[in-house]
Amino acid sequence: QVQLVESGGGLVQPGESLRLSCAASGGLFHIFTLAWYRQAPGKRREWVAAISHTGTETYSDSAKGRFTISRDNAKSTMYLQMNSLKPEDTAVYVCAMGSGPSYWGQGTQVTVSS
Repeated sequence: QVQLVESGGGLVQPGESLRLSCAASGGLFHIFTLAWYRQAPGKRREWVAAISHTGTETYSDSAKGRFTISRDNAKSTMYLQMNSLKPEDTAVYVCAMGSGPSYWGQGTQVTVSS
């Protein structure tokens, strides 16, 4: 049974940084595309970034230039480094794995507020 567990969320001020982690267990982590999504209150879930099994990174327009996605296959962990955070980045951030995606975590809250 594949499980994804996010961590690293919290409350930060505008302009600060956070690093989210997504630890996976129970699956062939290294063969899957991984992604981060987010959902703000009252809004639809939004794709943020993805990284393929070969390490190719893609970003949404809102994330490009500020966020960096990475993966450590040896640790079965994915990361999202978020810099220059803005209030509009406030959301629950969820990691996902596989096509579809097939597997989802529970999410971690990120709040950007002064």
